[in-house]
Amino acid sequence: MKCRHCGTDIADKALICYRCGHATSEPVRRPVAGPSPAGRLIPLLALVALVLAGLYLGQAGTGQVPPAVSYTIAAIAAIILAWRQWERFSRRRRR
Repeated sequence: MKCRHCGTDIADKALICYRCGHATSEPVRRPVAGPSPAGRLIPLLALVALVLAGLYLGQAGTGQVPPAVSYTIAAIAAIILAWRQWERFSRRRRR
């Protein structure tokens, strides 16, 4: 067999060319893609949710929690959960 890259004669069962180092066949698996830019947004949203949860818990003992804080925490949690489910769904479709 001849190497497709440099033309050197190599063994029929060779996995790589001994002269140039290139593979003799196509890779079986593809490399995993790096993290998406959207993957950086989720930790930021989680941090905001934790800060708001801290504010909520700080005022929960007094019984005077503003409704906007409660709704904001619930909305951020719902957005994060929906986003994670969408990512899982799209990963399964790509396979």
